[in-house]
Amino acid sequence: QVQLVESGGGLVQPGGSLRLSCAASGGGFSLYTMAWYRQAPGKLRDLVATISVSGGATNYADFVKGRFTISRDNANNTVYLQMNSLKPEDTAAYYCNARYGLSRIYWGKGTLVTVSS
Repeated sequence: QVQLVESGGGLVQPGGSLRLSCAASGGGFSLYTMAWYRQAPGKLRDLVATISVSGGATNYADFVKGRFTISRDNANNTVYLQMNSLKPEDTAAYYCNARYGLSRIYWGKGTLVTVSS
């Protein structure tokens, strides 16, 4: 069982930056594909970015390409999401996700990001 705890959310002005962190516990972090999702009020949860177990492969949703960067530190069981050039439409709850195969999928409780002037 993996437990995920997100942090780093908050209020930021348009054009600003935030760095989200997701700390994992429970063992086996380096075996999990990690991802960030987000869910705005009244909308479905969207995939933002994924990173492979080694960190060598990443993928991004079109709406964050060139602005967000996902990374991981397997030694410290943490995955990050660096968010630059934030826009009001980036306002959402951001969730960390860990996946191993089809049956081991874990979620954090989320951290809220608000982009507003």
